[in-house]
Amino acid sequence: MYARTLTDRSTPAAPLVHARRSRAATTVLGGSYLVMGGIHVGLVAADTEVYRHFADGGLFPFVRSGWADVFMAHPAIWGLLLAAGEVTLGVLLLLGGRPAKVGWVAVMAFQVLLMLFGWGFWTWSLPALALLAWGARREWAVDT
Repeated sequence: MYARTLTDRSTPAAPLVHARRSRAATTVLGGSYLVMGGIHVGLVAADTEVYRHFADGGLFPFVRSGWADVFMAHPAIWGLLLAAGEVTLGVLLLLGGRPAKVGWVAVMAFQVLLMLFGWGFWTWSLPALALLAWGARREWAVDT
């Protein structure tokens, strides 16, 4: 006798399982951005000097000088704004629907912008972008 499995796309339960898995990925990503926002609040509270050398390997002079002249001029303010941005991304993802779509695009843009800070970020950002694009595609397929 034929037994239905959760991964069998021909079963009526398959779209529901697909939706749950896509939503789980969005929830994990949203939660991780909330955590990262909290980490930046902790860094600002502990010692803003941890941000000083973040852009030393920036690919362009405007990245390095902008970091030193703008961000490090008021690192507590910028660090808290960075935290607020990450928390906002997390909340957008956790809300689902249209806000989550905005969140997915913003998270991918965030990864692209990180790549301006040096070649080392490329080793993280390229695989992250591939995974994010895959997750966004799955989320949007369920949401449409």
